[in-house]
Amino acid sequence: MLSWCNRFNISAFLDNHRYQLPGHSYECLVACGSISSVSANAGNALQQLQSWINMHQGDWIFGHLAYDLNNETEQLLPLKEDFIGFADLGFFVPQYVFQLSETEMQIGSLQQDHANVFAAICAEEPIVQEQKKAVDLQQRVSKDQYISQINRIREHIIRGDCYELNYCMEFFNPSVVIDPINTYRSLAAVSPNPFSAFYKTDNSYLLCASPERFLRKQGNQLLSQPMKGTLQRNLTDAATDEALKTALHDSVKDRSENVMVVDLVRNDLSRVCKPGTVQADELFAVYTFPQVHQMISSVSGELNSGLEFTEIIKACFPMGSMTGAPKRKVMQLIDAFEPSRRGLFSGAVGYIAPNGDFDFNVVIRSLLYNASTNYLSYQVGSGITYYSNAESEYEECLWKGKAIRNVLQAIPL
Repeated sequence: MLSWCNRFNISAFLDNHRYQLPGHSYECLVACGSISSVSANAGNALQQLQSWINMHQGDWIFGHLAYDLNNETEQLLPLKEDFIGFADLGFFVPQYVFQLSETEMQIGSLQQDHANVFAAICAEEPIVQEQKKAVDLQQRVSKDQYISQINRIREHIIRGDCYELNYCMEFFNPSVVIDPINTYRSLAAVSPNPFSAFYKTDNSYLLCASPERFLRKQGNQLLSQPMKGTLQRNLTDAATDEALKTALHDSVKDRSENVMVVDLVRNDLSRVCKPGTVQADELFAVYTFPQVHQMISSVSGELNSGLEFTEIIKACFPMGSMTGAPKRKVMQLIDAFEPSRRGLFSGAVGYIAPNGDFDFNVVIRSLLYNASTNYLSYQVGSGITYYSNAESEYEECLWKGKAIRNVLQAIPL
């Protein structure tokens, strides 16, 4: 199905990988082809998007919100070059929609060619090409530079400018040829995660193995599940691995980091939810993923009536787990400290259903690739608080990107 959809210039392949986390929606939801689309950069992008959505009520809509949309929502100015090419937002009404469960496939087609499409997908023979040559990566920030930046961020925290800031660094190759489909398949094999995505618009690709949800609307309920607190697993000893899980749950540093983001998300949701309905349904829960244990909290609220999609997004985006607190100040500091433009990284990819419900992930643990310029990039980061140790934060960033590096270095799965 993925290989068949890749023939179109735009497609979104959203895969849950059989996780049954709170708020689970679809096992696999796929869209390809476009009968209508909108893309825009920060300025009046949300206004353009809402006008376009209003013309397509009752349709499936898929797309993305890039981190740099904050230049519109928070009146910031982009100063760094974008090498990947995704617009600050882009959405499309698909020509085909597929809902895949463990027992059936549902095909939505405006051309009424369901049987032919199913036959074509069944006949598709994906070309599997294992990567033979390792991809060399450059590091935008050296270890010494990283440690210096973290110490400078801690000075801002000590002065009271902020409480927590998510600092990210980029690994990249400015000129390399990869096969996006097979690279994504390799990444999904080594790191299957509940908010994975293969997302393509023209020559810009996102290969995403995200474990984090940004925001879901179901009926009049909003749900956000910020993820803060990470610990590398021990895959060779079950008892040690379980002890690490307990250690993460009890970590003072990770709890402080998590609760700051929970409070930020509660504040964001309260701007669009009925008074008294915003609550933390789950606090400091630890979930296990292929490489890491993650501390995840769930925050929900009852949505005010009559709000449009972009009003909700304007209140909540970018997500607190990838910014920090207070949000506007830390985004100014992020612009000052990070040498790379985030683009779609730490943005969101997802869908709006015909009934107006929606679900979007957080774009992390992801490769971004421009097939025209052959620029390849991934970014990793961590939340910096007063308790942060720069050396430890650097090591955390390295093992957060371990699955991606293993795929790019052609290490056997």
